[in-house]
Amino acid sequence: MTNFPKPTDEDVLSLLDDSREALFELAEEMKISNLNEDFLKEIVIPISLFFNQQFSKRTRPYFICFTGGQGSGKTTLSFFIQKVLNEVCERPAMGFSIDDIYKSQEERRSLADSIHPLCYVRGVPGTHDIDMGLKLIEELSHASPDTETRIPSFCKPKDKHYPMKDWPIYKGRPDFIFFDAWCGGAKALPEEGWLPPLNSLEAEEDPHGIWSKWSNRELSKEYQTLFSMFDLLLMIKVPSMDFVYESRWIQEQTLAKTVTDPALKDKIMTKEEVYRFVMHYERLTHYILEELPHFSDIVLSRDGAFNFSISKTP
Repeated sequence: MTNFPKPTDEDVLSLLDDSREALFELAEEMKISNLNEDFLKEIVIPISLFFNQQFSKRTRPYFICFTGGQGSGKTTLSFFIQKVLNEVCERPAMGFSIDDIYKSQEERRSLADSIHPLCYVRGVPGTHDIDMGLKLIEELSHASPDTETRIPSFCKPKDKHYPMKDWPIYKGRPDFIFFDAWCGGAKALPEEGWLPPLNSLEAEEDPHGIWSKWSNRELSKEYQTLFSMFDLLLMIKVPSMDFVYESRWIQEQTLAKTVTDPALKDKIMTKEEVYRFVMHYERLTHYILEELPHFSDIVLSRDGAFNFSISKTP
C-alpha cells in the first residue's frame, strides 16, 4: 500500500465498530446474505477513512468514480462507503450511476434507424445522456443547504426512467459525489488495426464493425468531458472476461430477488440472455481490464472467489 496513508488498526477497528450495525442493515436491504467482515475491515473502512481524512471540505464536491466490469461490485462498494461517510463520519455523500442517465428509448430508436440496429441496446458509450450527468453535477455543486435536487433514476426491467416525480431527492450540497460506471475513465480505442468480431453477437449483427466503431467514437466525445472531472478514479479489476459474464449473471439473479412486480419479474433475463447482453460490452471491457489500471488512482483486485485486495494506491 505504498503512498496510501494506511490507517492505524485502532482507527479501523473504531470506525468499524461505529459502522457495523449500519453496514449490516444496508447489506440486508441489498439482499447480501454473506457479507464478509474482512471486506469491511480491509476495504470499506480503510477507503472511507482515506476519503474522510484526505479530502478536506471545499466549496465544490469531490467527484469520485468507481469503475470496473459489469458485476465487479463497484455499486455495492460505493453504497457501503457512502453509508460510512454519511452516518458515521458525518460527511455528506451521495451517488448515482451511469445507468441512471441512459438516453430514452425514443432517442436510441432514432440512433438505431440512422446508424445501426444495435444502437438501440442500452449500455455502450453513445447510449447515455452525458449532458444529464453534467447538469446534475453542476446542480449539486452549486446547491445551498436547503436546495432539493432530483437524482435521475432508471428502471432497467422497463428500460426507461422512472417518472421524474418519483426520482430520489438530495437536499443540500454533498462533500462527495460518487459515480459508478463500468466504462468510467476509459479512452477510445485506436481504429487502426481494429480487431474483427470478438464474439457471436458481433459476428452475427455487426460483422463490419459499424456499431462498435460508432460507440468507440462516441466515447471520445462528451464522455471525456465528464471523465476529466474526476478527482479520483477507483477501479475494481476482475480476473477475466469470463468473470464478468458470471458476475453479471449473479447480478441478474440478485435483481430477481428484489423485484416484486410480476410484470417486471417476467423481464428478468435468463443466463443465456445475460451472456448475450454482456457481449455488447466485451470489446471495451477487454481494454478496461488491460489498460485502465495504469491510470486509475486506486485499484482493487478481485479474485474468482470474490475476495478483494488493494493492489494500487495514490
